[in-house]
Amino acid sequence: MGDLIMKRSAGVLLPIASLPSDYGIGTMGEQARKFIKFLKKAKQTYWQILPIGPTGYGDSPYQSFSTFAGNPYFIDLDDLKKEGLLKTNEYTSINWGKRKNRIDYEAIYQNRFKVLRKACNRISQKKLNEFNQFVMDEAYWLEDYALYMATKESLGGIALQEWPKNIRTRDDSTIQALRIDLKEEVLFWKKIQFLFYDQWHKLKNYAQDHGIYIIGDLPIYVSGDSADVWCHPKLFQLNKEYVPIEVAGCPPDGFSVDGQLWGNPLFDWEYLKKNKYEWWILRVKHQLRFYDILRIDHFRGFSSYYAIPFGNPTASDGRWCKGPGYDLFKAIKEKLGDVSIMAEDLGFLSEDVHELLNQTGYPGMKVLQFAFDSRETNSVYLPHTYNYNCVVYAGTHDNDTIQGWLKTANKQDVKRAKEYFHLTKEEGYHWGVIRAQYASVANLAITQFQDLLGLDSKARINIPSTLGNNWVYRCNKEDFRSDLAIRLGRLAEVYGRYIHGDERK
Repeated sequence: MGDLIMKRSAGVLLPIASLPSDYGIGTMGEQARKFIKFLKKAKQTYWQILPIGPTGYGDSPYQSFSTFAGNPYFIDLDDLKKEGLLKTNEYTSINWGKRKNRIDYEAIYQNRFKVLRKACNRISQKKLNEFNQFVMDEAYWLEDYALYMATKESLGGIALQEWPKNIRTRDDSTIQALRIDLKEEVLFWKKIQFLFYDQWHKLKNYAQDHGIYIIGDLPIYVSGDSADVWCHPKLFQLNKEYVPIEVAGCPPDGFSVDGQLWGNPLFDWEYLKKNKYEWWILRVKHQLRFYDILRIDHFRGFSSYYAIPFGNPTASDGRWCKGPGYDLFKAIKEKLGDVSIMAEDLGFLSEDVHELLNQTGYPGMKVLQFAFDSRETNSVYLPHTYNYNCVVYAGTHDNDTIQGWLKTANKQDVKRAKEYFHLTKEEGYHWGVIRAQYASVANLAITQFQDLLGLDSKARINIPSTLGNNWVYRCNKEDFRSDLAIRLGRLAEVYGRYIHGDERK
C-alpha cells in the first residue's frame, strides 16, 4: 500500500455525511456500498472523505468530541435492522428533515440517539462477547470518551469550558463518583462506538474487495470541547483553570480581512517532545486503522503555527510560533515505518514549510481554482509548474464547486482559466477542468463528486469562518449514474490514471 500513492491514479471526494439516505444523513450502509461500486466502474482508485469523528456545535467534522471515536450519525439504521437490533417502525416513521438534499442536524440530534439506544439495548449475547473484547482492545481511548460524553449529557450538553471546576479539572474523588453515578450512560456510549467500529470495518473491507482505497482526513488540532482536552490537558497550552491561553487560526489575507479564528487549543509541543510524541504517534496509528491514506490538515502548522490570544473576537491580533517541524514526523516514521500520508500544504507558505514538506517526502496539494486568482502572481497552482509528487484538485471541500466558481469569481480570472484549459460549452466547463486535472503530471487527481454532476454553489460543502449553512450538502440516489461512471472511467484510461487490479496491491 505504501507505494500505491506514488502511482498515477484518481479518486473522488465525497463525505460520508453527503451520501444519499432516507434518514437525514449519509451513513456506512447500502448507499456507501453503491458509491464504492460506482467508483470501481469509474476506474477510480480512491474514495476521499472528511473526518469521521462525532461532531458538536456548528456540525463541523473538524471540531470533534474525540480524535479516536466515530460519528454515531454515520451508523446505518437499515443495517442495524438486518442484525435484529432495530424494528422498521422505530426509525422509518421519524421526520429526519424536510429537505432531500440538505442535512437537518437538529432533527438528527433530537432523534438519532433515541433510536440508537433501542439498538444498544438489543445487543445479543454473541454480540456482547464481541463488545467486551472491543472494550478491552479500545480501552486506551474508549473509557475516557464514554465518561466524557456521559458527563457532558448529564450537564445538559454544555461545553467543557463551562463545566463545574471540580469536574473540568478532573478532581479524583469527583471522577470516581461520576464513574459510579453514570455507569449505565458510560456503557451506552461504549456500545455506540462498538456499533460504529463494526460497521466501519465492514465498509472498509468492502471497499478493498472492490479495489477502492479510502483517503481519510486528520485535523491538526482537536476541539477545545473534547475528551482529548479533558483527559490529556498537559498536551495543550492551558492555564490553571484548564482554559486555553492562546487558540488556533490563520492571519488576515486576501481572502479574509479578519483572518480565520478556529478557536482550537494549541499543542504544548515542548511537553510532547519530552514524551517522544507518544500521543501523536498513537493518534496517527489509530487513524491508519480507519484509512489507507491519511491527509493531514493544515500541514504548515507543524512548521510554524499562528497563535491568537484566547477571547479575541478575530484572528487579526495573533503571532507566529515555531512548531515541531520534522522532529515529529521523524518520530512517527521511527515508530510506524513509511506510512501513507498526504499534506494539506495550502495557505501562506514560507520557505520553512516547503523545506518541511521536502524532508517528509509527502505529496502536497494543488488547487486549480487558486491558479487563477488575480491577487497572486506566478502561481504554483498552474499545472505546468507541477512536479509528480502532488495531488491535484479543482477545489476542495473548502472551495466552491467548479460551476459555482466560474459564475462568482473575478471575470478576468475566469477568462484566463477558460483560455488556459480550452474550456467549451460543448464539452461542459466542469468536464474541461476535470480533464485538465487528469492531464496534469500530478500523481493523484481528486475530484469533488458535485463537480462530476456540474452543480453550482448550492452544493458547496463549506465556506470557512462562517456558520449556519455548512456541512449540509447531500447527493441523490440517482446521482450514481452508469453514464457518469463510464465517462469518468474513460478519462482515467485516456490519461493513464486507471490502475488495473494486480497493480493496486
